[in-house]
Amino acid sequence: MEVSRREFLRVATSAGGASAIGGLVGLGLSLAPARARAQELRIRDAKTVPSICPFCSVGCATLIHVKDQKIVNIEGDPRSPHNEGTLCPKGAAIYQLHMNPNRSTRVLHRKPGAKNWEMVELNWAMDRLATLIKQTRDDTFIERLPNGKVVNMTPAIFALGGATLDNEFNHVCQKFWRGLGVVAIENQARI
Repeated sequence: MEVSRREFLRVATSAGGASAIGGLVGLGLSLAPARARAQELRIRDAKTVPSICPFCSVGCATLIHVKDQKIVNIEGDPRSPHNEGTLCPKGAAIYQLHMNPNRSTRVLHRKPGAKNWEMVELNWAMDRLATLIKQTRDDTFIERLPNGKVVNMTPAIFALGGATLDNEFNHVCQKFWRGLGVVAIENQARI
């Protein structure tokens, strides 16, 4: 196997650096102060806002650090009796949920039979959803079963909440859908 000079230098440098750090750690040198200093620099002059993780019903406490109206860091709140400052893998990804450049920020609509999506106004999309929900409910609403029992339900609508919805929003959603007569209500966080 032939190794180029550049490849040899890259591997040797990486191995040497790893050995040096490993040796320092082996001698008892802790990198924790350097990590803490780096974290302190990132959140210096940031406003800390307490919040909760949106991913499940546990409600782990978080601290959101905001600087110049922009989120710069999210971490677990050590004062919380639920999580004592720790977060699960989903909770640790909250920052990406908010700051992901690939996050959708526009309403897209694809007409029936169309091949492409088009951008539409939010108000138009909300009106369209309301119209379709009302039409479906009116067309499929069951007031009474054949035996006369009152059920006031619609079997044609299924509501599925997402894992990023918090408990309060899910509670309001549940009341909204039940008020319309929807009985098939589920949440991704529970599935």
